[in-house]
Amino acid sequence: MDLSEYAEHDAVGLAGLIADRQVSELEVRNAALRAMQTLNPQINAVVEAWEDEPTSQPGPLQGVPMLVKDLGLSVRNRRNELGSRLAQGCIAGADTELMSRFRRSGLVALGRTTTPELAASTTTENRVDGPTRNPWDLTRSAGGSSGGSAAVVAAGLVPLAHATDGGGSIRVPAAACGLFGLKPSRGRLPMGPDVDEVWAGLAVHGVLSRSVRDTAAVLDAVHGPAQGDPFHIASPPQPFASLLEREPGPLRIAVQEHALNGQRTAPEVSAALKQVCQALEELGHQVTPVVANIGLSWEAFVELNACFWSSNTAAWIDVIAAATGRTIDESTLEPATLALYRLGQELSATQLLGAMYQRNRVTRNLGQLFSHYDVLLTPTLPNAQPVIGQYNDGQQALDGLGWMARVFEHSPFTAVANVSGCPAMSVPLAHDAASGLPIGMQFGAGYGREGPLLQLAAQLERALPWKGRRPGVWVGNYR
Repeated sequence: MDLSEYAEHDAVGLAGLIADRQVSELEVRNAALRAMQTLNPQINAVVEAWEDEPTSQPGPLQGVPMLVKDLGLSVRNRRNELGSRLAQGCIAGADTELMSRFRRSGLVALGRTTTPELAASTTTENRVDGPTRNPWDLTRSAGGSSGGSAAVVAAGLVPLAHATDGGGSIRVPAAACGLFGLKPSRGRLPMGPDVDEVWAGLAVHGVLSRSVRDTAAVLDAVHGPAQGDPFHIASPPQPFASLLEREPGPLRIAVQEHALNGQRTAPEVSAALKQVCQALEELGHQVTPVVANIGLSWEAFVELNACFWSSNTAAWIDVIAAATGRTIDESTLEPATLALYRLGQELSATQLLGAMYQRNRVTRNLGQLFSHYDVLLTPTLPNAQPVIGQYNDGQQALDGLGWMARVFEHSPFTAVANVSGCPAMSVPLAHDAASGLPIGMQFGAGYGREGPLLQLAAQLERALPWKGRRPGVWVGNYR
């Protein structure tokens, strides 16, 4: 299998070829490894390739190669370094539950992808691995914190990759790299067994893919609680993949053009949003402009997220330092991460409980919105991705809250879904002709409503197809 043929297939397509014996699992694996060797020097998204992974287990995605983010998911006997000098050399003793499910689905993990240090950013430019570059424009960020996973999928190294999302970390890089990225509802995928929640429930696992059906197929294969999980979200009445060929029916779609922090969306993004709204109306949906009420001021919203991010990051850092015997200072942590650590150390228990109370206000207000509308549409990002180095410039002058304000200024639309626990997806529905960069649109729905979101995404994939758009750095250009 040459690289141009390999790149033409998504995960479901490759699984079908392998099942029909048109191509062997070994041929597909070798193509993926060649793709990594050929293109990773340009995008710098693969931390480590695993050529010695065992043959896949039987499953619906048997033999399909993937990569895992170097954070949040542990793979037995593999390094898990979190993009940080503090965690260098750490090796996982066992698979996490989700990794075991990936294996049982037939997926084969062939390596790990870059992440910003401890996922505390929406650009992937850590000091251990260096910057990950966007396949659409190598001078620009691939987004974060799942930027490495987004870059490898966008460039065609693998059809899908593991990702996590605590404030937009699936949807931001999906928008930046022209991919489909779904953040599932809180509790849809297992986080354990060593933890029950991450970042006080803000963070979830997921995947980045080039097609809606790939995400649906993975979700079907791995969703549901594990023993002892704190959340037992209702299973869908039928497989997610079976919904994709059915029209979602007319939906009530609320549309918010500008972010709650008062930032104005860039003209090219607003123009793309308008075009998507017109397409939605032509498909029979009712589109209504809104300004969502989350029950808090923007400043209070940033502060509640800062409480969760910093307290959890501080506890995480203490555990890593104890395991490695390393000091917690400028020699092991980047300035922004160290600032979050210090903020987390200073917080009181009552401040954290206050943040939980505010989280409840956001959740209740979003529940009210979704009692009147089926879907909330916003841009995923208000602007194009920054050039490499711009996002992190001057971080040493910021305290923890200042860093959080910067993160949320870059991505002001995404974190509401994390606080509320609701599902949200970025769909690559537009393209800026002037810059050549993709533009993602975010669709959110009520808790547990991934099914209607996936149906809508599949409908839009048919109406506004993105498969033919390829970045300049693309495996399909090679043989």
